[in-house]
Amino acid sequence: MTDRRKPGWLKIQLPKGENAIEVSSVVREHGLHTICTSGRCPNRGECWGNGTATFMIAGEVCTRACRFCNVKSGHPVPLDPDEPERVARSVRSLRLRHVVITSVDRDDLPDLGAAHWARVIEEVKRRNPGVTLEVLIPDFQGREELVLQVIAAAPEVISHNLETVRRLTREIRGRATYEVSLRVIRRVAAAGRVAKSGIMLGLGERREEVLETMDDLRAAGCEVMTIGQYLQPSARNVAVTEYVTPDVFDAYRRAGLEKGFRHVESGPLVRSSYHAERHAR
Repeated sequence: MTDRRKPGWLKIQLPKGENAIEVSSVVREHGLHTICTSGRCPNRGECWGNGTATFMIAGEVCTRACRFCNVKSGHPVPLDPDEPERVARSVRSLRLRHVVITSVDRDDLPDLGAAHWARVIEEVKRRNPGVTLEVLIPDFQGREELVLQVIAAAPEVISHNLETVRRLTREIRGRATYEVSLRVIRRVAAAGRVAKSGIMLGLGERREEVLETMDDLRAAGCEVMTIGQYLQPSARNVAVTEYVTPDVFDAYRRAGLEKGFRHVESGPLVRSSYHAERHAR
């Protein structure tokens, strides 16, 4: 039986320092959510310590129940019309130069939350001239007109994660499909925006499948890729099959660059928004 104990290289830094306290305070003051907390991100100590955070909009309850994710699922409350302004004011309060925004899935809404996404992006940019913005968007069920609403709001980087290899998608992601996600990425790239995606390792994928996923992303026009270790956030989530060594992550980073990605973040603790400010350059 494979040893499932966490190795030393997965040691997590807890949030600390004045900047971490400030981020936590501002987010709480404005009644916002961060994926740093909801997703139990292992890098929140480093990011909060540097005065950055990834905002999660459209509520804290997701209409989907992906097996890898720790965000609550169920029936969300209605969208908050004041959220765009509150996110924008938080960005200003924290003096951020680069902002990452993600959201839960809102399959309960006629437009799946696309118009709300556009309003948040536009308000952040209006109140924070010069800020660069990355958005990590849901698949919007593959509806091109909804993806185009986000593109039209002009974030510098648009990310949508494949999460895992093709063979494991149905088991790990539930309602999302590999082909729909590639279609979203292809649409973003075709519009001239920086297209970004990420996957997790340790779910039972094989090396050749990871390399195939890289090829699929490059064919779709993806420029930036993140690769990180899946960490089981709770007992109800899918179990880890393997803790991948740092050497293997580095080999994937080099393979990705050889395949033509402009930037590859690959390491055990890498998550979608890790070092995101570099990806907008």
